[in-house]
Amino acid sequence: MDFVDSREVLGSWLEGPKAAAEHMGADFGYRGERLGRPKEGSGSIAGPGRRIGALFVDGWIANLISYGLLAHGDVAKANLYGIAVFFAVNAVLLATAGTTFGKRLFGLRVIRLDGGRASIPQMLLRTFLLCLVVPAAIWDRDTRGLHDKAVATVEVRI
Repeated sequence: MDFVDSREVLGSWLEGPKAAAEHMGADFGYRGERLGRPKEGSGSIAGPGRRIGALFVDGWIANLISYGLLAHGDVAKANLYGIAVFFAVNAVLLATAGTTFGKRLFGLRVIRLDGGRASIPQMLLRTFLLCLVVPAAIWDRDTRGLHDKAVATVEVRI
């Protein structure tokens, strides 16, 4: 094994298995291609940066509401109420409008895989799984979390 081969092996290890498979000729396509979504623009799969940003905004709003209106300045109660407010606000807004304050700010919407509006039970289960954190932290190659896969939804750009 010479110097060039060892650099190639090390480079493939650092880039990860997807890059190594693509180097060998595998074609994974773009994010959302398997789901029939466009590559860019309206209706394309939302990237992780936008999704995390929207989640941060929604969490911040929920904590602000719980701290100011429900807990009356008690931080311990505010944290407990914050999760309940987050669940309630997200479930209601997603079931009715398909978007939350944070998602709207970042130009996102949650829809069913066939493009229609998700139902109330779908949004209740999705939001519950999102509050558990772990299902949302595990993604597939289309960056759909387990919470989206469980209820057959996808988060797209508006």
